[in-house]
Amino acid sequence: MTGADPADPVAATDDDAAELIAQLRALAGADPVEVRQVVAEVLAALDRAAGGALREHLPEAIRVDAGLDASSPA
Repeated sequence: MTGADPADPVAATDDDAAELIAQLRALAGADPVEVRQVVAEVLAALDRAAGGALREHLPEAIRVDAGLDASSPA
């Protein structure tokens, strides 16, 4: 098989990330409080899916803002 692999996971990830960033920026212009809430919910869901491992990689301020700090289970 020749040519680029159309199912390149890196390219798909980059495209997905760029689209998500654009959507968050558009939403932030409309209501920054809502964006904060959406991001907190996404981080909490990702942390649950990772069995609580994501919180270890986030700065303390983000963990607290997303409700992932050690004192309150997510």
